[in-house]
Amino acid sequence: MGPVTLVEFLRNAGDLVALPDIAVGCDGPVMSCVIVSQVPLDELDGRRVALGSTSRTSVRLAELLLAERYGVAPDYYTCPPDLRLMMREAEAAVLIGDAALRAALHEAPKLGLQVHDLGQMWKEWTGLPFVFAVWAARRDYLRRRPEFVHRVHQAFLESRDLSLEEVTKVAEQAARWESFDAEVLERYFTTLDFRLGPEQLAGITEFTRRTGPTTGYPADVEVALLGDPPAGM
Repeated sequence: MGPVTLVEFLRNAGDLVALPDIAVGCDGPVMSCVIVSQVPLDELDGRRVALGSTSRTSVRLAELLLAERYGVAPDYYTCPPDLRLMMREAEAAVLIGDAALRAALHEAPKLGLQVHDLGQMWKEWTGLPFVFAVWAARRDYLRRRPEFVHRVHQAFLESRDLSLEEVTKVAEQAARWESFDAEVLERYFTTLDFRLGPEQLAGITEFTRRTGPTTGYPADVEVALLGDPPAGM
């Protein structure tokens, strides 16, 4: 049991069950998954785009948006997520996580670069939320220990709810070891969407339909959700 990036979940959907109502996604901006560019995105055809991320889901989303929304086919290559170095060899870069936050909030404005939020781009294009990762359990493990899987799922939900209720404290604690202040972290934590309900599943269905044949899973792959807990729990 654990969090699984969406693309890997879809590739292994036959062996996995997603835990409902908990995920990592967005319903609009996500802040931590961006394309930083020296030129407008519709001018990137044939130009170099640096992929500074190992997240297959974020990279696949960026490739999809550039291909289908902007009609461009850049020359992609992978490299470490250092924005200044990336901009020496590429016209644009895909960044996630802390590197994306640093780029969007600090580095890109200083360098006069454009920042495009992948979550916002997806929302404007499809009208749907986007899910970057789900929590999942192996089907064979669920068959062996169904009650334990349900208890852990409930613990995840309670942990999420408590963290959001106490998000100011969480941000203050995180700021002690992160390179961002508590105000930025609180804004980021409350920008993320931790739900997995009908709207999020619709977003997954749309992403799967558009990417499946070229990414290693069927366009109509079924997302199985953990059902009701066993009687007596």
